[in-house]
Amino acid sequence: MLEKYGSLERRLAEEQQTFARPLRSLLQRAAVTCEGSRALTEVAALMRSQGVGSVVVVDAQARPVGIVTSHDMIRVAAESGAAGQVAGIMSSNPVSLPAHALAYEAAVTMTARCIRHVLVMDEGRLIGVVSERDLFSLQRLGLGEISMELRLAGDLSVLTGLAAKIRGLTVRLVEQGVAAEQLMHFVSVLNDRLSQRVIEVVRKHHDLEHISWCWLAFGSEGRFEQTLASDQDNGLIFVAHEGAELSRVRARLLGFARAVNEALGACGFPLCKGNVMASNPDLCLSLEEWQGKMAGWIEVSMPKALLDAAICFDFRALYGDASLAGSLREWISARVKAHPAFLRHMAEAALQARPALNRLGSFATEDVPGASGTINLKLQGARIFIDAARIYALARGMPHTNTADRLRAVRDAQAMSETDAAAATDAFYLIQGLRLQNQVSRQTGEPETANCIAPERLSRISQAALKEALRTAKDLQNRLALDYQL
Repeated sequence: MLEKYGSLERRLAEEQQTFARPLRSLLQRAAVTCEGSRALTEVAALMRSQGVGSVVVVDAQARPVGIVTSHDMIRVAAESGAAGQVAGIMSSNPVSLPAHALAYEAAVTMTARCIRHVLVMDEGRLIGVVSERDLFSLQRLGLGEISMELRLAGDLSVLTGLAAKIRGLTVRLVEQGVAAEQLMHFVSVLNDRLSQRVIEVVRKHHDLEHISWCWLAFGSEGRFEQTLASDQDNGLIFVAHEGAELSRVRARLLGFARAVNEALGACGFPLCKGNVMASNPDLCLSLEEWQGKMAGWIEVSMPKALLDAAICFDFRALYGDASLAGSLREWISARVKAHPAFLRHMAEAALQARPALNRLGSFATEDVPGASGTINLKLQGARIFIDAARIYALARGMPHTNTADRLRAVRDAQAMSETDAAAATDAFYLIQGLRLQNQVSRQTGEPETANCIAPERLSRISQAALKEALRTAKDLQNRLALDYQL
């Protein structure tokens, strides 16, 4: 087993450069399209004649509205024959990525969403389709191979072993220089799969009938930005059916949540010292209770409320009824727009974390136990980009949780120049990369120093790059201060 996973680590590290190709370069032909009114028999014939495994369904303006695959056609033929129109069986709102997106982004997206095709768009125009087969022909190993091990895991002892292998994979990828953005996406998807399987295994031992619920990921997990030093940040949102009392429903869910938190702890995700976990009754709430809690954060804007909001507003659905998370996000968007002062308070709080530079532009280091002459790359670096991106995304009602995705979405909304967004994104990932390298080198050290780096131990080139990244963080804060008149 160890030999197998050592091989997986080496192979994935070697192939990451291949996955750095833009999707545009993978396209061999234009997408095959049809209208929704076409008969299934006609579409099946079209697939055979064109030798493709998917057809994109478009509207009168040639805009993609759905996709139908050979798997869909086989399923329909087995269930009800081939009668009817393609619009009746297509998957609506197909997932798309821009032509400049990298192959690894498509691989992560397919694995995360359990799909086999991604549409490739260029300035709103469909230019092709990339399939799972296209991507995995680039490599001998797919993320699906590792995910399969997780899906087949039947008990927690197996999952704890797989968790250790994922951490070993992460260390190997850091050591071999895999880019931070690619690495964090790969690891986040694998950790998602691990967490989801933990939830499935634990769920078998708990009675959750007649409850609609969703496990929420907060913090770095919610942002797809987990590192080797990430602890648990999660919660539960639920709806009680058939007039059940909230207190009784919550009691049933809390026992389940406690078991999941403990199982995740055994898998190497430390329990949150601040108790930001689903087993905390204050974070196991009905949809209406979550709305009430967040209304208090938005309308009161006390320091503690702002801290809680910063952690919880990066939420995403990890397992269960995702529509509950969607409803909460829509409610938050409307509430924030109705209380603009909240974002100003958030911006004011965000400016409290200053980049680790002094007035002369040199590193501003601190002496902390076990790490003298260091700077905290999380608190004095990455956090600045995370906080600013969150504020700008909330201000525009954007659903994104990932920091880079938020910055790029703000750019696409023409609220930030392409140059500034690219600089902020590059600086953020440079700092994240240094964090990961530092965590690998300090694996046997105290968790409190996992993000503390001594600049003098960096090469001159790395020192210069880090200074530039911190100056970019300062520029972003200056922009935030100007936008919110602080």
